[in-house]
Amino acid sequence: MGNFKVPVPTNEPIYSYAPGTPERDKLVQALADLKREKYDIPMIIGGREIRVGGPHKITAPHDHTLELGQYYQGGKNEINQAIESALETKKLWEAFPWEERAAIFLKAADLLTGPYRYLINAATMLGHSKNIFQAEIDAVCELADFFRFNVYYAEQIYNMQPDNAPGIWDRIDYRPLEGFVFAVTPFNFVSIAGNLPSAPAIMGNTCLWKPASSVTYTAHFIMKIFREAGLPDGVINMVTARGADVGEYVLKNEHLAGIHFTGSTGTFQTMWRTVGGNIANYRSYPRIVGETGGKDFIFVHNSAVIDEVATAITRGAFEYQGQKCSAASRAYIPRSIWPQLKERILADVKSIRMGDVVEFGNFMNAIIDRNAYDTIVEYIRYAEESPDAEFLCGGNYADSKGYFIEPTIILTGDPHFRLLEEEIFGPVLTVFVYNDDRYFETLELCDRTSPYALTGSIFAVDRIAVQQANTVLRNAAGNFYINDKPTGAVVAQQPFGGARASGTNDKAGSLLNMIRWTSPRTIKETFVPPRDYRYPFME
Repeated sequence: MGNFKVPVPTNEPIYSYAPGTPERDKLVQALADLKREKYDIPMIIGGREIRVGGPHKITAPHDHTLELGQYYQGGKNEINQAIESALETKKLWEAFPWEERAAIFLKAADLLTGPYRYLINAATMLGHSKNIFQAEIDAVCELADFFRFNVYYAEQIYNMQPDNAPGIWDRIDYRPLEGFVFAVTPFNFVSIAGNLPSAPAIMGNTCLWKPASSVTYTAHFIMKIFREAGLPDGVINMVTARGADVGEYVLKNEHLAGIHFTGSTGTFQTMWRTVGGNIANYRSYPRIVGETGGKDFIFVHNSAVIDEVATAITRGAFEYQGQKCSAASRAYIPRSIWPQLKERILADVKSIRMGDVVEFGNFMNAIIDRNAYDTIVEYIRYAEESPDAEFLCGGNYADSKGYFIEPTIILTGDPHFRLLEEEIFGPVLTVFVYNDDRYFETLELCDRTSPYALTGSIFAVDRIAVQQANTVLRNAAGNFYINDKPTGAVVAQQPFGGARASGTNDKAGSLLNMIRWTSPRTIKETFVPPRDYRYPFME
């Protein structure tokens, strides 16, 4: 026994994959290997592989003819089996010494960044239609950072102990939640898919994990890494099921102890309403942690550097086809610098190449699936028919080979134009040009325009302007950037999350998130208890 300390983590280095590097050659080989094999992906419940019903085909978003494998969709039986497995395994898992739990996820990080690095990157490229840089920073670096730093935060939490009075020993027992945790993960980040079930597990909880059906391909490899790292069967149970069944059998279960969610605001609000409607039935009040939508902004002052703003807009709006919760989808530009800035942005966008992920010169790739594609196209068509919208570039789309939408920039003079207010989740940026002398008023407009408050950035050299933006927009973004794009949060450097309609702001990648998966018990031990009820004042 001992007060064990985990290695102090550092952020995983990002490989360049530049021509001539060994990592590029290994990645090319991994892509070729995966394209030759079709994976039959089961649900994993209590360590058992479950295949029920007809299989659902998995194809690459950028190439409908590239079949990657198939998965299965469970229902009531599989959901109940997963809940039972999580509850049964919890007796073993919460009794594990914390350092034994830590060792599993530290090993998972080393497996991910070592022997699995090229496989998981290739799978992310093919299954999510990400270029290699977007895959590397997500599926390898960020996910490994989550594993390592979350273990480190667990150690810090356990070390947070109270003071003591003479003759008394006070301590805190950081218990896991009583019941099971339900983790719901989105399509756009492999790191989120791996983090949402594992963060509660590190603290001794057991989970039912529902990955997005469009990316069961990479979820399969995450589960493979967990199991190879030594995670006991039943700690994380991966179930693919219909949303209606989840609401009926998971959210209404009396043993639901917590929800770890990333997805749409509408879905999260529906889940919260379901929990509220069943609040008297639970064994304890469920912890609800969610990161949802965003309408993220880039706000520019006339003292900003043109080239810096243009680069931030192009990267912030169009990396991974704008399918990031943090992607820039609205920009406020002062009139005096707009002509020069517009020229630079349009030149950048014109040079963007879009296509298959195996062609490394492509900056953009495909939209994830048919539903997402149709939603984005509907916004583009709305703008095409609106007298308040002017297309500066893009606006074209095609789905014959893959789900491709051009990087699109729309100019509007209406500060409450629909595309300035609603989340699109695609490569569409809406620009509003304001008069330079209305800087402060436009900051206030930016704050009021959207119900979301996830990310945003200010570009200015003038420090007074920066401070004004920092003050006025204080509640408009949970992650605020000064002279940088509003994307690319790094674990332990910029803990991620927003408020308002963007979620509960519990900051993934920090101690603040990890402590949510505990139910602290205060223990007071008195070494020599009193033996007479009378106090001295009574003499």
